Amino acid sequence: MKTSDFDYNLPEELIAQHPAEKRDTSRMLALGLKSGGIRHQHIRDFKDYLRAGDALVLNNTRVIPARTYGHKATGGKVECLFIEPVEGSEGEWLVMMKSSHRPKPGAVITLNEDLSLELLENRADGLNRVKAVGAHSVLETLDEIGEPPLPPYIHRDHLCEDDPERYQTVYAKEPGAVAAPTAGLHFTPELLQEILELGVKVVELTLHVGPGTFRPVKSDTVEEHHMDEERYIVTEENARTLNEVRAQGGRIIAVGSTSVRTLETIVQEDGTFPAGHGRSGIYIYPPYTFKSVDGILTNFHLPRSTLMMMMSAFTTRDILTAAYAEAVQEKYRFFSYGDCMYLHDETV
Repeated sequence: MKTSDFDYNLPEELIAQHPAEKRDTSRMLALGLKSGGIRHQHIRDFKDYLRAGDALVLNNTRVIPARTYGHKATGGKVECLFIEPVEGSEGEWLVMMKSSHRPKPGAVITLNEDLSLELLENRADGLNRVKAVGAHSVLETLDEIGEPPLPPYIHRDHLCEDDPERYQTVYAKEPGAVAAPTAGLHFTPELLQEILELGVKVVELTLHVGPGTFRPVKSDTVEEHHMDEERYIVTEENARTLNEVRAQGGRIIAVGSTSVRTLETIVQEDGTFPAGHGRSGIYIYPPYTFKSVDGILTNFHLPRSTLMMMMSAFTTRDILTAAYAEAVQEKYRFFSYGDCMYLHDETV
């Protein structure tokens, strides 16, 4: 299957550079999975598609202020994007770095008076393994001097005052992501409360979104692409709720592709969900049989992206392409700070 099959024309002015004035004013294109029927609505209408006994699955990862700047001993500036801690190694992290010359192992990058990074390894995947040395931890230092790592298609000279709050879901709890699970940015506490009052079970899981979410598919064919792995956690309580909903005939509605990836990673052949933690490298593209989800709320995705492939697998490529063409015609706002789409089973 060709990567170009998932391309579409997007005028640059439709790429949202700022969030909507209020979270729950975002537009929502409701798309019937089988009919391709389209309704132009708003996120506040989303609850009308839910019913008592359903489970709404949210990714509660929290975006860390992962981007910061340091300098080499020579004075050269180094931009650092902290990706994740190295498992089993005290104080070690994987970091993406930008500088005029890539630092070599042994180099020391000073972030501030409290923390420096000793470069241990330049990895083949473009990441650098570093050892944090200083009075403060990495997360403490990032909370002090770091910035939220906005996506590369948001072209601004500087962060806005509301970016640290708006590039974060209202239910974010577990720090570790370098990109927001953006389908969740549309929810307010009030909307979630209304959904709970319908009798819907709100289930949280954690998948720490990595930089691979922005990594383009460079191969000519879909099958040649390799997905980056991301860390996930599903608690006993939430696995139990998912299993109860499924056993009682309720539907599972996933908010965002990261929730989908986690559910499809852990679901068993009999349709049950175990608790646990691990790393997901699942790559979903047509044809694919979903075992865990009945509906997906998602944002509009980049052309030729793995997320376009996932959503095409959930409906069909032709139906999704037609829906995107209409979204462009109707001037929906695209990508992280943009509007959303609900791919639904048409039973409500």
